[in-house]
Amino acid sequence: MFKYGCLIALALLFSCKEKENTSNTTEQETASIAYTEKFRPQFHFSPPEKWMNDPNGLVFHEGVYHLFYQYYPDDIVWGPMHWGHAVSKDMIRWENKPIALYPDELGLIFSGSAVVDRNNTSGFGEEGKVPLVAIYTYHLMEGEKAGRNDFQTQGIAYSLDNGDSWTKYEGNPVIGNDGIKDFRDPKVFWHEPSQNWIMALVAGDHVKFYESDNLKEWELTSEFGKDKGAHGGVWECPDLFKLPVTGNEEEKWVLLVSMNPGAPNGGSGTQYFVGEFDGTSFTTDQEDAKWIDYGMDNYAGVTYNNTPNGERIFIGWMSNWNYARNTPTEVWRSSMTLPRNISLHKKGGEYNLQSLPLEQFSSLQKMQKQMDSIVLNETYTLEADTFNNTDISFTANLNEPLEVSYSNASGEKVSFTINPEEHKLLLDRTQSGIVDFEESFGQRVQEQPFTLEDREVDIRLIMDASSLEIFIEEGSYIFTNQLFPKEEYTTFEIKAGDAGGVVRQFTYHKITSIWN
Repeated sequence: MFKYGCLIALALLFSCKEKENTSNTTEQETASIAYTEKFRPQFHFSPPEKWMNDPNGLVFHEGVYHLFYQYYPDDIVWGPMHWGHAVSKDMIRWENKPIALYPDELGLIFSGSAVVDRNNTSGFGEEGKVPLVAIYTYHLMEGEKAGRNDFQTQGIAYSLDNGDSWTKYEGNPVIGNDGIKDFRDPKVFWHEPSQNWIMALVAGDHVKFYESDNLKEWELTSEFGKDKGAHGGVWECPDLFKLPVTGNEEEKWVLLVSMNPGAPNGGSGTQYFVGEFDGTSFTTDQEDAKWIDYGMDNYAGVTYNNTPNGERIFIGWMSNWNYARNTPTEVWRSSMTLPRNISLHKKGGEYNLQSLPLEQFSSLQKMQKQMDSIVLNETYTLEADTFNNTDISFTANLNEPLEVSYSNASGEKVSFTINPEEHKLLLDRTQSGIVDFEESFGQRVQEQPFTLEDREVDIRLIMDASSLEIFIEEGSYIFTNQLFPKEEYTTFEIKAGDAGGVVRQFTYHKITSIWN
């Protein structure tokens, strides 16, 4: 998670005092927030008000999915970090909760994770209650301002009421700092073969792995990444997990690492590595970075611990540090991606991730139009009062490039192009609406390398009030982007080249709001 330390020194005088946190506090009371403001997402999570960035502490416990997140409750720009909190029973509809963790004398509360300590290894459990344990980074502003390099340490807190209230460990920090400037974002999980807790923690340009049997005392076991992957910026928000390889008996380990800047289309992005983990070290034969999303607005994403069916569910922050502070919203700022199921596939000897929205997302769909086939001798056009809150999918038979676009009467337009001959996917938001709040938002057409397996390509486009998520080939290729049209898009078009083409299994759904 990126920081703006020099901009918030004065704010710290008012924000870093530990506040009482009880189950009936109302810092995020939503009675006066209608979730109807211009650009307000209707089915992506966004805070009732103020600033949000990285998802934190993703964990399922006692029937509830927890979403903690980096939060500044006093402004819509980044400030002294807290852990905001929301919960869901289905990963679709969210209930806002009071702030979970506040800054204290050890520092601001930066990114981290949460685990269910089922065996009470920490000793925090009482009267048979299973503790939730949060592991997070402390960021001491006084240390940073003094020019020290040891201002980030790791702390823990626990909850015995499924996340409604939290107690910080009196022995914090549990991992000190010997002088590493960027030393943060612990992701912890239970490793059954070694009977240990494993932590992945970033240190500037690489990942450090630690082990513990009690969540309080940690030992460094290995490092990874100084000579692997992309290094155009600082590494952040690691995540390590095992996945079965779809279609065979293999299992592989996947390491996610976000990086800012240096993503393929500019600014923030998340790379991944596929390899092996033996309880102490992660290894891979992969030399180059693979990217979980080529859009400009999917960053700091991590996955859930303790899911009931062993699903690997991913959520990212739908923004980019290039312009996150400047997007044109007034009550709140930024949202999360749709929750996505991640799966691992092997093609041509290479392992690649695919991800798609959860199946339960379909519970929000309302069918508007369905067609078995559309012959593209000319441009296919669909008109509506608005294409906000829609889910459109189809399979295209590609003889040559195919363009899909949304536009409005003011001439604003966002387009997506598949070019099989040049092996490229293109996303153009340069004329999509408000783009001048930061130069890099609308200055370039985004590209993604594309390999055509056959002529049939499936495409799914999910548009909320200020975002477009595109999934191609069952989530093998993804673009996630924010959009800020001055007027809502009212025209949807599919256009093929002179040779034409065919679209099959076309479906168009409206998506109902999760806030009504």
